[in-house]
Parts: sequence; structure tokens; C-alpha cells
Amino acid sequence: MAIILLLEDDEILSQTITSILRTEGHDVHKASNGREAYDLTFVNRYDLYLFDVNVPAPSGFEVLQELRSAGDTTTTFFITALSDIDSISKGFDIGANDYLKKPFDLDEFLVRVRAALKRNQQVIYYKDIVFEPSTQQVFKNNFECDLSPVERMMFSTLVQNIDRTVSKESFYEIMEKPSDAALRVHITHLKHKLGIDITNIRSVGYRLESC
Repeated sequence: MAIILLLEDDEILSQTITSILRTEGHDVHKASNGREAYDLTFVNRYDLYLFDVNVPAPSGFEVLQELRSAGDTTTTFFITALSDIDSISKGFDIGANDYLKKPFDLDEFLVRVRAALKRNQQVIYYKDIVFEPSTQQVFKNNFECDLSPVERMMFSTLVQNIDRTVSKESFYEIMEKPSDAALRVHITHLKHKLGIDITNIRSVGYRLESC
């Protein structure tokens, strides 16, 4: 099940899309204006954004631009009647992943949504943290975490070995100047920056426990 945010001020279309997605087993949150959509992103983590462009201010373009500026990388589709190349280019320039012109075929819509959500499944979720192995990016509540390269690699190692102890030697291979003291500092930084518990297995290494 995915959690999807739909920004659409056409109530009939909103109900149609919501019904289709819920039939697929997804949880859909609806917003009828840009401000409501933006506020919802502060209290929920979404797997997919479906944004109309011409909605009560701010527009769908403005909402996505603000989210991208804040580090939110959630997959986003624009659903709009705008069909000129300038509008389409603007949508992609500010970070859209796909663009559906109204009216659109509902079967095609579902195919694109399924494909996007399948790609999303390649990321790793741990509590309120999302880790993207391909880019080594770490997100907490949809915002990218400010981790050093070594901290990213350490978290990558931990999160891909849930419930398994990662040896100190494995971490040493990541560090420029390895030592027990330096390792403890890096682990402490990770715990504070991400708000997670990392278990110290005395004299052996560290591990992340299952959620």
C-alpha cells in the first residue's frame, strides 16, 4: 500500500482518481488548494504526489518548487489541462517525474502509477527514514539529512544489514583515520542526526535493530 497525496480542485475528477487508487489498495489524502497540500506534507510522508497545476494559490508548480527547494524528492506527477511545451518544460524543470494531460486514459494512468511505485520500492525504509542506495541519500520526514560522506556510508552499511552486527573492522575500511574513538564519534553523530538507536555490541561492532 502506498500513501498518495492528490492535489486537485475538480471535485468530480478528485473523487474518480481517489476511488481508482483506493481500489488498488492505496491510501489517498486529498487537497483542493496548494496551501492545504503543502501543509499536509509537513505531517505525512508520501510515496507519490499527484498535483494539478491550476489550483487555488499557490499553484501546483509553486508547491512542488517549494518542496524541491526544501529537499523533498517524492515522485511527482502533474495532472493538468496545460499542453503547451513551455508549461510541460517548466514542470520537468522544477522536478516533476511525469506529466499527464487532461483528459487522460485511466488505464494508462494506473500503469504509470504502478510503475512509479514499483521504482520507489527499491529504496529502503527504516522508521521515518528513507535511504536510496543508488544515490546514498538519506531522508527523514521527506527532507534530506545533512550527513558527511563517511556517515552516509556507515548508515548505508547499517541499514542494509538490519539485525546483523557490523564489525568495527568494516567501519574502519570506510574511515580515513580509523580508531575506536573516531568510530564512536561517527556513530554518535548518526544517532543524533537521524534520531535512531544504534546498538553497541561490545568489542565487536554495531547494529540496527528491526523497527
